[in-house]
Amino acid sequence: MNFILEQLLLLISTALNYLAILISPRHDLHDRHEDLTFIIRQDYRPPNQVYDAAERYLPTIDLINPSTRTIQVSKTPRQETVKLAMESGEQVPDTFEDINLNWRYVVETFRDGSVEHRFELTFQKKHKEKVMSSYLPYVVGRAEAIKKEEKILKLSNLTSSSVDLEHPATFETIAMEPDLKRKIMKDLDRFVARREFYKKVGKAWKRGYLLYGPPGTGKSSLIAAMANHLKFDVFDLELASIRSDSHLKSVVLSTTNRSILVIEDIDCSVHNKDNRFTLSGLLNFMDGLWSSCGDERVIVFTTNHKDRLDPVLLRPGRMDVHIHMSYCTPSAFRILASNYLGIQDFDSHRLKGEIVGLLESTKVTPADICEDFLKENDDDVDVDDDDDVDAALERVVKFLKLRKLEGANNVDETETQEEEKAGNGPESE
Repeated sequence: MNFILEQLLLLISTALNYLAILISPRHDLHDRHEDLTFIIRQDYRPPNQVYDAAERYLPTIDLINPSTRTIQVSKTPRQETVKLAMESGEQVPDTFEDINLNWRYVVETFRDGSVEHRFELTFQKKHKEKVMSSYLPYVVGRAEAIKKEEKILKLSNLTSSSVDLEHPATFETIAMEPDLKRKIMKDLDRFVARREFYKKVGKAWKRGYLLYGPPGTGKSSLIAAMANHLKFDVFDLELASIRSDSHLKSVVLSTTNRSILVIEDIDCSVHNKDNRFTLSGLLNFMDGLWSSCGDERVIVFTTNHKDRLDPVLLRPGRMDVHIHMSYCTPSAFRILASNYLGIQDFDSHRLKGEIVGLLESTKVTPADICEDFLKENDDDVDVDDDDDVDAALERVVKFLKLRKLEGANNVDETETQEEEKAGNGPESE
């Protein structure tokens, strides 16, 4: 009974909408005889890109028109505004280069219980070539742009379900030298814009980055900033979990296009005696035939010790861009002071010279500075109060002096141990 009622309601809805088309000034009797309708069904394996594009594109035009009776309204916690979508039987007109088009959304239930979702795109037959060569590519392109703007990034370790990547790091907030940040952004933008170039020269559309430097220098934050900049998902590949070369291949194939594949501490992974994959298998994944199984991919390797890496890993095509993540510099400190203390003009502060001098003579990471700032905030420092900001910077000076003294003591101990080994230290019996 419910099935008959659903079909009856669908028939009535279809008739009413068809009647609305007939009386619309855009359509007359002659037009109906000259119309052509494209059926665009929802498919899953593989997905119908045109259907997915239409579903994303149509809500951006005016879904509510004189014939509209019902509209779907939704909002997720992550969305800032309410989203509208077409209900079955509803239709919406569109115009493209003086061509009048009509979209209709249909959900049809069959007796076997299967359900078909489809869009019906109607237009005059004489415009078929332009619709196929210009309008539909335009819809797909607009949908891709909308998807990129609205995308919620995902973080996956390739062995379990993914989670939303909500890391707030951006190139504006990470503590790095401004020139280095600009070079990285320029390189990323250049990479994603060169699809045809990679195709022309016969290279896989991928880019390899090596981030190297001491722990705490911001390697993970830079990866998050790259993902937020490109709107790419992040896949974290743990080589310790790889069972064989074939398993490595299957894991790589499970990643998606427009993604960042991260392999942390590559030096430890490659030199681990318990590895169940081979170096040749890893190299094949990096730049062999398997590396071309996907488009627009960024591969990021991290290490604390670049000098421990096998030279075969470092050549262009595998690790194209080498980025040194250094200890905290004065430029990086300016950014941290702005982020944590709200200081917009650090250069004019009375402690600027002393802090810069200490940073240039002390090995301290951005993470160390951040931790010190967080401790100050835990003490209820009001960053809007000049006196409290001064007090916070004075405590930073004390912290840097202490770290410098600790570093000097460590150097003295190391030199003493080396002298004793060489027989030049204190006499012993």
